[in-house]
Amino acid sequence: MNRSQIVNTTQKLAATLEKALAAQLRTVLAGVPWLRGWKVEHLANAFDRGFDLLATVPLSGGGRAALCVECKREMRPSVFRMVADRSFAPPGRPKLVVPVLALPFVSPRVAELCATHGWSWFDLAGNCRLNVPHAFLLERIGNKPVHAGPRASANLSTPEAARVIRALLAPENSAKRWTQRAMVAHFGRLRPPVTAPSLALVNKVVQHLRDEAFIETQIRGGFRLRDPLGLLAAWRSAYRFNRHRRSGYFTLLQGRRLQQALMESLSRGQAAYAAFSAADIQAPHVRQPKTWLFLGAELEDEFRTALQAKPVDSGENLVVLIPDDDGVFYQLQRQTNQLPCTHPVQTYVDLSYCGGRGEEAAEALLEQNLKPAWKRGGLV
Repeated sequence: MNRSQIVNTTQKLAATLEKALAAQLRTVLAGVPWLRGWKVEHLANAFDRGFDLLATVPLSGGGRAALCVECKREMRPSVFRMVADRSFAPPGRPKLVVPVLALPFVSPRVAELCATHGWSWFDLAGNCRLNVPHAFLLERIGNKPVHAGPRASANLSTPEAARVIRALLAPENSAKRWTQRAMVAHFGRLRPPVTAPSLALVNKVVQHLRDEAFIETQIRGGFRLRDPLGLLAAWRSAYRFNRHRRSGYFTLLQGRRLQQALMESLSRGQAAYAAFSAADIQAPHVRQPKTWLFLGAELEDEFRTALQAKPVDSGENLVVLIPDDDGVFYQLQRQTNQLPCTHPVQTYVDLSYCGGRGEEAAEALLEQNLKPAWKRGGLV
């Protein structure tokens, strides 16, 4: 196939996709019974204007809004960030201009970025978020994709990937310019050290996070966290809390006696307050009677003996989590005369899966602790 044939084939595929997306937009708008007088059309000089389809809808106060639709076969989040601030000048001098991204498949991350940057979007399955101020907000999700999205290049649920994410999200690392080798070396410098991910794994995760626009490449080389809230939400969705072995115990020790016994018996190993107990120190908000702990498996027998703790199926006042990897002990927050706490980033994702008022406590931790710390680091 010569070059002209390739160009012709590409143009035909683009035209076919635009027709399909235009038909889907008409179906979406037609599904709003009270919406009248709308129109979807192709523009003869669409290329010069920077978009492919023009939809116009009436506004309640008079005049019309123009939906300038850019059709793409695919859009990586990292690419979307480069076009997010574009402006369009449709014909007819509309009162309102709404940029719209149309794709065969819109990933949750691209949808999130659209909302952040004031874009609307829709896909071939009829999923959409069309926001036209003074006219309507139409949001539909959950329709089965008719076109498969690109496969993720990294699995954020693995313990190795989680170590990279913890290092990036830790507010104390906000100003750090990372390289992949520096990321691997970082874990060996910790005291106590945390098992480092392999350089190949770091490369894979970093490439994925760059594609998803969670991190950005620096002019002087290396990379830096760009979107801590987005990355935290993505990791929370991928996190597998049920990989930790959970056991319930009952002890008669309470208050200061309990704290002292924990400190004396566990301070020489891997042990930390977790979940609600960590949040009670880092961002007090939700009170609950249980003590939550992460323990290294080698400490469980010592813990039982020191606290005279009995395993129970119900009525526990101690919740012990034996982690599936030592990454949960990354940069513990040390305290005077008490066990340390898990890092606030770790506390946040654990709370999200603890049930009860865990999500409420996680939100309080985010607002009171993590966001202010990221803001001081220039990230939010």
